[in-house]
Amino acid sequence: MNIKPIKTGKDYKAALKEVQSLWNAEPNTPDGDNLEILITLIEAYEDKHYPIDPPDPVDAIKFRMEQKGLRKIDLAPIMGGKNRVSEVLLRKKPLTLKMIRNLHHKIGIPYESLID
Repeated sequence: MNIKPIKTGKDYKAALKEVQSLWNAEPNTPDGDNLEILITLIEAYEDKHYPIDPPDPVDAIKFRMEQKGLRKIDLAPIMGGKNRVSEVLLRKKPLTLKMIRNLHHKIGIPYESLID
């Protein structure tokens, strides 16, 4: 197989098609190595041409609350009280640096998602 950089949409589609044909390749075989290389090239192309912005901080908090089954009251100690939680979730008040640190360390929300 002749692997080359993905520069155009046509190259991208061809690479996706090739990945599909190699999908069940065994690791550490020539086909498996080609699959890994193609996936890396596709990811680089997608990162450049189809970037995904991090979520809005409030959306990130709501998503993590849903994931962990948390209620607003559960965030009160992390964010400085239940009123503060409501104000932030309603977008009436911004997150403070202390809230960002607490949300990152205590419930695992990435900093990138909390800093707008």
